Amino acid sequence: MHLFVDNLTNVDFSYLHPERGLLGETWLANIELEGELDEQGMVCDFGTVKKVLRNWLDDEIDHRLAIPVHSPNLEFTLVDDTIELTWNYGSGDNIRQLRCKGPAQSIALINAETVNADSVSDWAIEKLKSHFPTSIEQLSLSFSSEDIPSASYHYSHGLKKHDGNCQRIAHGHRSRIEIWQDQQRSPELEQLWAEKWRDIYVGSLDDITLQNDTEIMFAYTAEQGDFELDMPAQDCYLMNSDSTVELIAHHIATELKALRPNNQITVRAFEGINKGALVKL
Repeated sequence: MHLFVDNLTNVDFSYLHPERGLLGETWLANIELEGELDEQGMVCDFGTVKKVLRNWLDDEIDHRLAIPVHSPNLEFTLVDDTIELTWNYGSGDNIRQLRCKGPAQSIALINAETVNADSVSDWAIEKLKSHFPTSIEQLSLSFSSEDIPSASYHYSHGLKKHDGNCQRIAHGHRSRIEIWQDQQRSPELEQLWAEKWRDIYVGSLDDITLQNDTEIMFAYTAEQGDFELDMPAQDCYLMNSDSTVELIAHHIATELKALRPNNQITVRAFEGINKGALVKL
């Protein structure tokens, strides 16, 4: 007998891509269980499935940086519960490098050469097996992306003032952007911003410890520990504030308002799926 739960939860995280670099992502999680019916006539109680899977995904991948530990592009060390890594990426004449350092709890070590929906699923299933009753004969977990027919972008960031996992310096989201000019939806402005923030790291000026024409280093200390991220300058976008979704929406609206001062600008900026902030200027 099969039990399934579609779109059970979603995870917001970043991962290392061999060509695109640090990539913010949001996936929906779907699960299937196969086993014999118990005395209640169930394979497994839906409440148990939801609790176990959501808690595990929240703890082990959500708001983390996922790294493929067997990739030739990666070098990393784990010392005293701190991970330090170097990642080479790009192609042709545009080979780049990023470096990251942070507490081990902020990084997911994926046992694969690449991070994708299949490799993360295989990694998670192996670790999840012991969390379900022995009556479960087979566990299947798959990840899917939100269907976004309009403009979207992948961004990574860190919020040092946050008292939860958002404080981690390299986590991210795949997000829609919706923009109106004088009550008229503007695909042109949405696409403009989506291109500007394609595969971007959104950093705060206050967190910069080094900056030149080719690289920007961010560092801060938060409740979970010390974080550092050294990024190619071309892959960064700087804000004169923190990068909460509220401040992101306000920043985008302000930038557009400066270009079109005689128009009303409305921005709905999303942080992952079905949540975000709205600003009118």
